[in-house]
Order: sequence, then structure tokens, then C-alpha cells
Amino acid sequence: MPYRLIRPLLFTLDAERAHNLSIAALRLMPTPGPLTPDPMLASKVAGIPFPNPVGLAAGYDKEGRVAHKMHGLGFGFAELGTLTPLAQPGNPTPRLFRLVEDKAVINRFGFNNGGQGAAADRIARYRRPVGEGPVIGINIGANKEATDRIADYVTGVQVMAPLADYLTVNISSPNTPGLRALQDRAALDELLGAVMAARGSRATPIFLKVAPDLEPADVEDIAAACLDHRIDALIVSNTTITRPALRSVHAGETGGLSGAPLTDLSLQKLRDFRRLLGAQLPLIGVGGIANAEQAYARIRAGASLVQLYSALVYEGPYLAKRINHGLKALMTRDGFSTIDQIVGIDA
Repeated sequence: MPYRLIRPLLFTLDAERAHNLSIAALRLMPTPGPLTPDPMLASKVAGIPFPNPVGLAAGYDKEGRVAHKMHGLGFGFAELGTLTPLAQPGNPTPRLFRLVEDKAVINRFGFNNGGQGAAADRIARYRRPVGEGPVIGINIGANKEATDRIADYVTGVQVMAPLADYLTVNISSPNTPGLRALQDRAALDELLGAVMAARGSRATPIFLKVAPDLEPADVEDIAAACLDHRIDALIVSNTTITRPALRSVHAGETGGLSGAPLTDLSLQKLRDFRRLLGAQLPLIGVGGIANAEQAYARIRAGASLVQLYSALVYEGPYLAKRINHGLKALMTRDGFSTIDQIVGIDA
């Protein structure tokens, strides 16, 4: 059924209830067969072969219940989580809001999840050996009440690395008080040093996810720290705490803003990091991507991969397939035959 026909019905439901309903529906669907790499769109990033560059961002599949099925919707990879060492309920409800007039979402979930141990058991039941099934990243964070947040990230690496094609260290959520302070240079050096030491001889790539609300000096410090600690990729960016002009009645809700209002800010931050890093470190572009043209612009600005989530609320579950189809059309129009040819071409 065309999504435009069922969207009004879904929008009569509380946003979090609709979210949970979509997870339940996917759990009932059979696991699709392998996704065939597209010769035009396939690439290798951080040593991982990606069948196409369009991924599901963290935040949708918080518990790792359906990430292994998302390639059936056209996603080249899926990132589950954020997972914390201990289970925690997150912030009080309501905590998810659709800003329909702005094609945006505000959330203040606060890393609600059942803990890494329960998720690891669940993921292990469906996970093929790393590298043999769909590409799955696992996003790790710290518990709200943790007295040693760096230790929480070390635990995340130790518990989740054996199950992940890559791990994302998430220090950019605005919904855990004080978490973004880990983006400061001294704290970031300590964190990345501990995380990379915890990885040890494992081959699991480590990605870092940062906020869009960074000053130029912050961008410079983070770029330098990523190179110093040999992080495998940088995800730019998470939700924003800024509030551009918004029309929705929910505009004043606290939390992270995502969707269309984030497009320009996240693109600019990607350009800032590409200017400093060049091709030394793969970048993953996230934030306000809702069509092939926006994904194409992000790749041309320096992103090797892109991720989306909020746009699914407004555009439907098969958005990734449409974006991949549109990317190929844009590449053909401009005379390119592989995705690698366009990464950073406008940088």
C-alpha cells in the first residue's frame, strides 16, 4: 500500500507508539535474502564492503531487533542502538514529537534500552559471522547515572565488538546531561585512547559520532584527535539543540531536532571536517537527508556514506531504495560510473 495512504492513520497515533508499531511490523516480516552489491554504488569504507552508500542511522532500532532486515528496504547498512552497559528507561514520556509542518522530529529519548547484555544475546541469535551478512553497526553510549562514562564506552567495545561490522562511539546526544562534554579535546583524547586500547587486536572499525553544534575550534580539535587516535571514520552529525525558525506547535519542546531543518547545518559541518581532514579519514553524512539530490550533495561534499532516519517518518519505508535509484540517475547524468568517483569532488 502506498505510504501516502497510510501515513494519515499513523499520524493519528502518538509518535512513539507509531515508532514501536513499525518495529513490531518489521519483526513479523521474514528476513530477506542477501542484498546484491550495486556495481555503481558499492564501495569499501574502513575495510568494510558496503553494497550501497545509504544506511539507517542509529536511533530507530535501539534494541537490535530488526537491523538484520533493513537491507530488504534498500539500506546498504544499518546502525542499531544506542546501547548502554546497563538497562535504563530513558526520559519520561512524551519524548518524541513530529513537527509535521517542518518535516522534522524532536526527540529526548535519553538512551532508553534494555542494556548491552540482553541486546548481545538477541543479536547473536540472528547474526551471521561478521562480514558474511548485512552490514550492521552498533552504536554505544554511557549510562545516565554512570560515575565513569569512559569506562562505560570501554565496556561497550568489549561486549559489542564481536557482533558488529563497526562500532560507533556516540558522544553527541543532547539528551544525556553532560555527554557532549566528551567532545572537548582533553576528554576526547582520554576517551579515544581508552576505546582504542579496549579494541586491542580486534579488527572491528571504530567510528565517532559528533554533534552539529560545534564551534570552529571544536571541529579542529575533534579532527586532530581522530587522526591522532586513528579512528576509522567520523559520523557528521547527530541532532541539534539549536532552533531555527519552525512552524510546528512542538517547536519549543526540548531535545534533539532532526529532519529537514538540520540539512544545511549538517552539510556545513561535513564540509568543515572535509576541509580539515581531506581524504585522510572517511566521513559519513547524516542529518536532513530526504532525497537523492541531498544524498548526492553530501557525497560530493566528502561523505563516503550517508545515513537517514527522520525522513522515513514523512517519506515512507522504501526511501532508501528511491534514493539509491536517484543516485544512479544523477551519476549517469554527470558521467560517473562508480560512487568513489564523486566522494569529495566539490570539496
